[in-house]
Amino acid sequence: MDKGAFFTNNYPNLFICLGISEAEVDKKIKDTFETIFFNAVERFYFEKGESMGYILDTGNNDARSEGMSYGMMMAVQMDRKDIFDRLWLFSKTYMYQEKGKYQGYFAWSVSTEGIKNAEGPAPDGEEYFAMALFFASKRWGDGKPPFDYSVQARDILKHCIHQSEMVEGGDPMWDSKNYYIKFVPEAPFTDPSYHLPHFYELFAVMADEKDRPFWKKAAEESRKFLHITCDKDTGMAPEYSEFDGTPKHLINEGQFYSDSYRVAMNIGLDAAWFNRDESLSGIVDRLQSYFSENTKLGEYHSYTIKGEPLEQPALHPVAIIATNAAGSLAAKGKYRMEWVKNFWNLPLRKGERRYYDNCLYFFSLLMLAGQYKIYL
Repeated sequence: MDKGAFFTNNYPNLFICLGISEAEVDKKIKDTFETIFFNAVERFYFEKGESMGYILDTGNNDARSEGMSYGMMMAVQMDRKDIFDRLWLFSKTYMYQEKGKYQGYFAWSVSTEGIKNAEGPAPDGEEYFAMALFFASKRWGDGKPPFDYSVQARDILKHCIHQSEMVEGGDPMWDSKNYYIKFVPEAPFTDPSYHLPHFYELFAVMADEKDRPFWKKAAEESRKFLHITCDKDTGMAPEYSEFDGTPKHLINEGQFYSDSYRVAMNIGLDAAWFNRDESLSGIVDRLQSYFSENTKLGEYHSYTIKGEPLEQPALHPVAIIATNAAGSLAAKGKYRMEWVKNFWNLPLRKGERRYYDNCLYFFSLLMLAGQYKIYL
């Protein structure tokens, strides 16, 4: 088994395999970042006052912990401390919970003026906040609070697994028995796309020392979970899942829906960084085969995880192409490079729903270019 970049510092660039030059790849990354953050029409990053900024969910007209933490990860990968600090200060000022059972967590949705739309957190925001902060600490060094990045990251992770001990009435974001991340702290079920074993491997190096065995175990158990929740024929993951891997219906009629798309991307990055479970490639192989053999490029629907198309069109078709391509970092099947080529030729999404698609587009672009880096 080939070791991942964590061990070798070698990040695969699949675009090079298509004959695309490094200069072309670098330009595409730069242009994409510029569009997301600075284009007058298509950006979804906005500055607030002299020291803050937010990522706008253009489909819902709010700022979410998901998007804020995504923006911070983009900024640290692109060495933009100015943007990173603006996003982090907005998050700490308007989303961070100072009291109550959610103390230490971040409200998952606020208005662009910083008014909380909900009190509860979404755990995928916390894990991205923590990872981006650790990387920032390594790239730029810790400053004065709240820019003491590594201190902030460790505090987030402490709350994530010890909330019930730290806060009266609080619930942790990870289940202490099976080591799975929960959909929300109170929920006895999970979201497969929240499972980021490659992040947990790094938390096992960077978190408080006493918690490092927990994170190591969480990485192992999340990889096992992906095998039981992704369909054995189609490779599709459900948007929400019981702890035994079976789909759970919450909001949408479909099971393979918007959150689900991230699973292939996550498997791809885990392979690029660690490659501890090479058999996860089979999930992406099946997923790529399903879409290549049963659909037209970009003409997607909501599906059951068995691949049965439902009437509802996919809300984020660009994200499906991007994440299936990112999964090629793990895949071994015959459609592997076809998806990379399709993605390279794919423009950014425009219009109202561009936020989610283009976030996953940019992450997939960095991954496939070998430029989504670990900072230790």
